[in-house]
Amino acid sequence: MALAEKGSRRIVVDGVAYRWRVSRQHWCCDYEGTTLGYVVEEAAHPGTTLVVDTGRPTVRTPDAVPAHVVMPREVAAGIRSARSKGWTPGAAGSPFKLHLSAA
Repeated sequence: MALAEKGSRRIVVDGVAYRWRVSRQHWCCDYEGTTLGYVVEEAAHPGTTLVVDTGRPTVRTPDAVPAHVVMPREVAAGIRSARSKGWTPGAAGSPFKLHLSAA
Protein backbone atom coordinates (compact mmCIF):
# COMPACT_ATOMS: atom_id res chain seq x y z
CA MET A 1 0.00 0.00 0.00
CA ALA A 2 1.70 3.20 -1.14
CA LEU A 3 0.73 6.61 0.15
CA ALA A 4 -0.41 9.15 -2.39
CA GLU A 5 1.74 12.27 -2.29
CA LYS A 6 -1.34 14.44 -2.32
CA GLY A 7 -2.48 14.95 1.25
CA SER A 8 0.62 13.45 2.82
CA ARG A 9 3.21 15.36 4.81
CA ARG A 10 6.98 15.01 4.79
CA ILE A 11 8.96 14.39 7.96
CA VAL A 12 12.65 13.66 8.50
CA VAL A 13 13.51 11.41 11.44
CA ASP A 14 17.13 10.57 12.24
CA GLY A 15 18.21 11.68 8.76
CA VAL A 16 15.63 9.60 6.84
CA ALA A 17 12.74 11.24 4.97
CA TYR A 18 9.26 9.76 5.39
CA ARG A 19 5.73 10.66 4.24
CA TRP A 20 2.74 10.35 6.55
CA ARG A 21 -0.96 11.11 6.75
CA VAL A 22 -3.86 10.48 9.05
CA SER A 23 -5.37 7.12 8.20
CA ARG A 24 -8.39 7.35 5.90
CA GLN A 25 -10.27 4.60 7.68
CA HIS A 26 -10.58 6.90 10.67
CA TRP A 27 -12.28 9.65 8.64
CA CYS A 28 -15.24 7.73 7.25
CA CYS A 29 -18.81 7.31 8.24
CA ASP A 30 -19.00 5.91 11.79
CA TYR A 31 -16.89 7.83 14.30
CA GLU A 32 -18.13 6.07 17.42
CA GLY A 33 -15.66 3.59 18.84
CA THR A 34 -12.85 4.29 16.39
CA THR A 35 -9.40 5.50 17.29
CA LEU A 36 -7.16 8.09 15.70
CA GLY A 37 -4.39 6.67 13.54
CA TYR A 38 -1.86 7.48 10.86
CA VAL A 39 0.22 5.72 8.23
CA VAL A 40 3.89 6.28 7.37
CA GLU A 41 6.23 5.15 4.61
CA GLU A 42 9.80 5.93 3.65
CA ALA A 43 9.80 8.69 1.03
CA ALA A 44 12.74 7.58 -1.14
CA HIS A 45 12.16 3.81 -1.14
CA PRO A 46 8.57 2.98 -0.13
CA GLY A 47 8.23 -0.57 1.09
CA THR A 48 6.47 -1.77 4.21
CA THR A 49 3.95 0.79 5.44
CA LEU A 50 3.72 1.62 9.13
CA VAL A 51 0.14 1.75 10.46
CA VAL A 52 -0.11 3.43 13.86
CA ASP A 53 -3.13 3.33 16.15
CA THR A 54 -2.71 6.15 18.70
CA GLY A 55 -5.22 4.66 21.12
CA ARG A 56 -7.00 8.02 21.35
CA PRO A 57 -10.66 8.12 20.35
CA THR A 58 -11.67 9.80 17.12
CA VAL A 59 -13.89 12.65 18.27
CA ARG A 60 -15.36 15.33 16.06
CA THR A 61 -16.98 18.53 17.13
CA PRO A 62 -20.48 19.33 15.82
CA ASP A 63 -18.98 21.36 12.97
CA ALA A 64 -17.06 18.24 11.74
CA VAL A 65 -13.66 19.43 12.97
CA PRO A 66 -11.51 16.79 14.64
CA ALA A 67 -11.11 17.36 18.37
CA HIS A 68 -7.70 15.63 18.40
CA VAL A 69 -4.89 15.97 15.89
CA VAL A 70 -1.71 14.07 15.16
CA MET A 71 1.36 16.26 15.60
CA PRO A 72 4.67 15.74 13.76
CA ARG A 73 6.52 15.08 17.05
CA GLU A 74 4.08 12.22 17.71
CA VAL A 75 4.76 10.80 14.24
CA ALA A 76 8.52 11.02 14.81
CA ALA A 77 8.15 9.18 18.14
CA GLY A 78 5.97 6.53 16.45
CA ILE A 79 8.57 6.01 13.71
CA ARG A 80 11.37 5.62 16.27
CA SER A 81 9.27 3.19 18.32
CA ALA A 82 8.40 1.10 15.27
CA ARG A 83 12.03 1.01 14.11
CA SER A 84 13.10 -0.22 17.55
CA LYS A 85 10.41 -2.95 17.33
CA GLY A 86 11.60 -4.23 13.96
CA TRP A 87 9.90 -2.12 11.28
CA THR A 88 12.07 -2.05 8.15
CA PRO A 89 10.47 0.61 5.93
CA GLY A 90 12.53 -0.14 2.80
CA ALA A 91 11.68 -3.84 2.71
CA ALA A 92 8.65 -5.26 0.93
CA GLY A 93 5.96 -6.84 3.06
CA SER A 94 2.67 -6.50 4.86
CA PRO A 95 1.93 -3.30 6.81
CA PHE A 96 3.67 -3.08 10.18
CA LYS A 97 1.08 -2.35 12.86
CA LEU A 98 1.94 -0.36 15.98
CA HIS A 99 -0.58 0.19 18.77
CA LEU A 100 0.21 3.03 21.16
CA SER A 101 -1.29 3.79 24.54
CA ALA A 102 -3.84 6.59 24.86
CA ALA A 103 -1.98 7.87 27.95
